[in-house]
Amino acid sequence: MIFLRITFAFLVLLLLPDIYIYKVYIRKLKSRIPKYLHWMPSIILLLLLLGFFFQHDRWQQAFGIYLIVALCIAIPKTIFTLVHLILSGIRKWFRLPRFDLFTAGILAIASGIYILFGAIKGKEYFQIKKIDFYSSDLPQGFDGYRILQLSDIHSGSWTGNGKALEKAIALCNAQQADLAVFTGDLVNSRSRELTEFMPVLSKLHAKDGVYSVLGNHDYGTYVSWKNEAERIANVDSLLMKENDMGWKMLMNDHVILRKGNDSIALIGVENSGNPPFPDKADLKKAQQGTANMFKVLLSHDPTHWRREVLPKSDIQLMLAGHTHDMQISLFGFSPARLIYHEHKGLYLENERGLYVNVGLGYVLFPMRLGAWPEITVITLKKK
Repeated sequence: MIFLRITFAFLVLLLLPDIYIYKVYIRKLKSRIPKYLHWMPSIILLLLLLGFFFQHDRWQQAFGIYLIVALCIAIPKTIFTLVHLILSGIRKWFRLPRFDLFTAGILAIASGIYILFGAIKGKEYFQIKKIDFYSSDLPQGFDGYRILQLSDIHSGSWTGNGKALEKAIALCNAQQADLAVFTGDLVNSRSRELTEFMPVLSKLHAKDGVYSVLGNHDYGTYVSWKNEAERIANVDSLLMKENDMGWKMLMNDHVILRKGNDSIALIGVENSGNPPFPDKADLKKAQQGTANMFKVLLSHDPTHWRREVLPKSDIQLMLAGHTHDMQISLFGFSPARLIYHEHKGLYLENERGLYVNVGLGYVLFPMRLGAWPEITVITLKKK
């Protein structure tokens, strides 16, 4: 079903603009060669898409490059077609001089350059987001308390590019936060992806420590294992590596943070997702001993907020990741909003909040466009 949707989207993005451009410009040419060449990029891309469908296990890395090439071809063509259609109509209606071809061409070229920026630099275009969260339940001693949040590093995607993560961690430490948290998906699948980056990530520090939870990718469910025991051993290896980095794992558990006579609870659960994502969270167990306290919950998947956190707890603030904002956001719109009710940023409901970090890393295709990699600093404030 997913493949059929992708194929349909490609047919729309590739073939409809091709048909329009052919009718308006190409078919007027006398030579057959340009006419044949006009259709070749789209035909090749669609044939390769079929190849990826039948050989997806072998060609996963190449598929990321394929998506970038496809976007560099499809998006400029689509923009050219839409702009040309609109401007042609305006020109004819108001009897203006011909300007549609030039304007549409410039905008199409600009869109191609923007996509290339997302592929070459976008995934390292780290952004620091500063958010204030107000609550009347917050103890006075924690007014102004600063939490730095990272999510979705996907270390396997950074292989050979440790300098980028060094830059990100330096930016994190420069914030001088009281607490640092990581909300899951440290690897793509295998714990060994992390080994190269342990010296870098172990440099992340905050006054009250660094805490972490697991995300859906951390369970290794996206690769084939010899048996279930091998997969579990991979998860155990990841947990040990995180502990070796000085990151404290919260596995359906909590810690109490103190400032003078005041205290708040930091709760962390295993991944709680809708199928096919793992659902291993035990929120009831994780909260035991935190009654009547201000609580911050680390839970990877933002859908957990409406499924369980809001209706079955009194947790004031939940921090999540998972969505990546689909790694693409154009003019404020991301396809993620078609899938997730909460896909990026801060959401509030009766003084209770959810913050969805769009992630520091990337997966599947090596680019970020508009949905830039994020480092969040959340300041707790007494209302």
